[in-house]
Amino acid sequence: MRLHFLDFDYSDDEEGTATWDAVASVPSLRLEELEREVITVLAWAHLQFGALRGPVESGGLWNYDLQYERDSQPLLPLCYDTETQRLTPAPVASPGERVTLTLSLGGGQAFSMAFATHFNLR
Repeated sequence: MRLHFLDFDYSDDEEGTATWDAVASVPSLRLEELEREVITVLAWAHLQFGALRGPVESGGLWNYDLQYERDSQPLLPLCYDTETQRLTPAPVASPGERVTLTLSLGGGQAFSMAFATHFNLR
């Protein structure tokens, strides 16, 4: 699957933990499209590795951090609700305002390889 808004940068550490970071900034008119793309990524991760989510150092195979920021507003955390398949709280923006979503995914080699393959990264 090809992503349109999220452009991920890859890094890893000496223990083999991979991190995929993306920042996407859109005008309020495109927020819904960006939100759907983030939901697609997180829905895939939960479907493939959901039961194993948590910090790698605690035995998890993957984890994520999601935040959004509106013009001149503080950064706010978001979560993906697997039951409703929505982001909570729902990101909002006033007409003409820009919104920036920041998504970081991390995990071990199995997660990283599956993620890169599924979303045509690298």
